[in-house]
Amino acid sequence: MNESRKRVLLVDDDPDLLRLLALRLTAAGFELDTVGSGVAALSRMAIFRPHVVVTDLRMDGMDGMALFDALHEQYPTLPIIIMTAHGTISDAVNATKRGVFGFLSKPVDKNELVKQVNDAIRIGHTSETMNGSEDWRARIITQSPVMEELLSQAHRVAQSKASVFIGGESGTGKELLARAIHEASGRRDGPFIAVNCSAIPENLFESELFGHRKGAFTGATRDHEGLFRAAHGGTLFLDEIGDMPKSIQVKLLRALQEMKVRPVGATQDEEVDVRIISATHTDLDKAMQEGSFREDLYYRLNVVTFLLPQLAQRREDISLLATYFLRELSEGYGDRVKGFSPEAMECLVNFEWPGNVRQLRNVVEQSVALSTTPLIPVTLIQRALRDEPTSFLSLQEAREQFERNYLIRLLQMTNGNVTQASKLAKRNRTEFYRLLSRHGMDPSLFKTPI
Repeated sequence: MNESRKRVLLVDDDPDLLRLLALRLTAAGFELDTVGSGVAALSRMAIFRPHVVVTDLRMDGMDGMALFDALHEQYPTLPIIIMTAHGTISDAVNATKRGVFGFLSKPVDKNELVKQVNDAIRIGHTSETMNGSEDWRARIITQSPVMEELLSQAHRVAQSKASVFIGGESGTGKELLARAIHEASGRRDGPFIAVNCSAIPENLFESELFGHRKGAFTGATRDHEGLFRAAHGGTLFLDEIGDMPKSIQVKLLRALQEMKVRPVGATQDEEVDVRIISATHTDLDKAMQEGSFREDLYYRLNVVTFLLPQLAQRREDISLLATYFLRELSEGYGDRVKGFSPEAMECLVNFEWPGNVRQLRNVVEQSVALSTTPLIPVTLIQRALRDEPTSFLSLQEAREQFERNYLIRLLQMTNGNVTQASKLAKRNRTEFYRLLSRHGMDPSLFKTPI
């Protein structure tokens, strides 16, 4: 797929109109994908990743507004344009209130269609996203729609000056996301300074953040610039902000409000230009209720919030990450280990990963270090996990609304291999193909081009 072109997903159950609109949009320079139903559109999203969706309102099964609701829940920033020959002014007003980007009446005017699509893409995505530059997020390995949507929002927020708060369990990659936001921002040429607040002794906190003058206290044998001034012109990442002593919180709040710091032992404030990104795995709402974290500081830090999902919530990334870590580790351990046995990979995919991505990397490293064969056997993975893998959720146990996402994840994990996917799903090939057909999925679309 050509990342430099603007991608449009066109949805209509009228094949003739679908072809006509596709010709118009292709002629206007857009990269097109067309589907004939709302269900097929949802299945296609994870692979095509459009910049805008144009859909008919009245369709059999899932109509345009139902499709909008489903898309908006998973991709809240994706612009959606709805077409209808039956629309009224009240329909348009109601749709716009609910967040629909645009409303087109049939017969659709070619110029108006192209204009609305261009407007939607221009407003919905930054120029850097459109020109295909992915360097800012190079260290975040994912094919998860949930993560892709989060990264899309993070890229947009990076262009602003807003303070960012990142929540999520330990090991989910909070510092990686903070660094990616820095790299996507106008501060990318400035420093990125990361500090773990839980690792700083309380009596040194003020000096570490704001600096000190020589002789300010016993042991201050030289001037120290502090983290704020070290991050001047760049980004300061305060990890585990929930562990910051309350006595320091009021001084941090003042520094954020005025963008000035006063080193310990100094008599004058010094201006700083710093973007703050903070993170924690603890519950700050509970900390505020208990009085251990200041409410005013919380709202100053928490202008925009991103919550990183657990690894178990993005299972389609497990095989991708495991393979990435294996290649990365081969530089230190040699290239004698080439991959994982099918049983070992299945074990990795089925595990719950309470330690998230960090735990996965540790398991892969231990297995690489101990493996004496080109393919890591399942016994080494189980030894590293010190636990029996949990069973993958069967389709009989899955609720209907999760079935589509379940199939998409299976096909992504197996690179479109129906035999492997049906084995993971504990279904025979015939039944599995029937499930794919029900959801309008073509397994060949999930195969990575060679």
